[in-house]
Amino acid sequence: MESEIMIKTNGINKSFGQLQVLKNISLEVKKGEIVSIIGPSGAGKTTLLQIMGTLDKADSGELLIDGTDVSNLNDNKLSEFRNKHIGFIFQFHQLLPEFTALENVMIPALIAKTPKDEAEKHAKELLSFLQLTDREQHKPAELSGGERQRVAVARALINNPSVILADEPSGSLDTKNKEELHKLFFKLRDELGQTLVIVTHDEHLASISDRVIEMKDGNISK
Repeated sequence: MESEIMIKTNGINKSFGQLQVLKNISLEVKKGEIVSIIGPSGAGKTTLLQIMGTLDKADSGELLIDGTDVSNLNDNKLSEFRNKHIGFIFQFHQLLPEFTALENVMIPALIAKTPKDEAEKHAKELLSFLQLTDREQHKPAELSGGERQRVAVARALINNPSVILADEPSGSLDTKNKEELHKLFFKLRDELGQTLVIVTHDEHLASISDRVIEMKDGNISK
């Protein structure tokens, strides 16, 4: 059933100069699915994730997210769509150092023109869900690596996105924090119905995902 498909790519190609990084990539991700994308460095994983996240554009091919063909949206519409429908988690959290945890989480909601009171209430609920209530007023430098990454997860969730895209989200964490973050991803799916696509080199995370997409030389190898 079409409505069950969260992300669909059809014949995605992308080159940088003479180097073709993605070669005719077609795939589907279902709603509520946790998919890991694995493969050696240079396989095209991050480029594919950035195209799925509308941070970069394919040279050719189609991209549908939650039934919307985003390939044809102009820049303003694309920014608006990205802000409302896609949450991002990066390897190094990308929190703004001058803002508190609470403020960092609120920023995407304020960009989406959510009233400040409402944005703050939702941000506090998410930080509570992620067991960070006592860290709300701390700036990133005052948080541990695991706490910073959980703040980044809360920020990704603030606009109730259709999908969360994560690029090596546990790459900079120690074993204990890695395990906690991986458990959290399943909690997001089970309790919030989230769909996650994760680029990872972590074999354990790949092994517990619902599905693994393996890439090699710009192709999906399995």
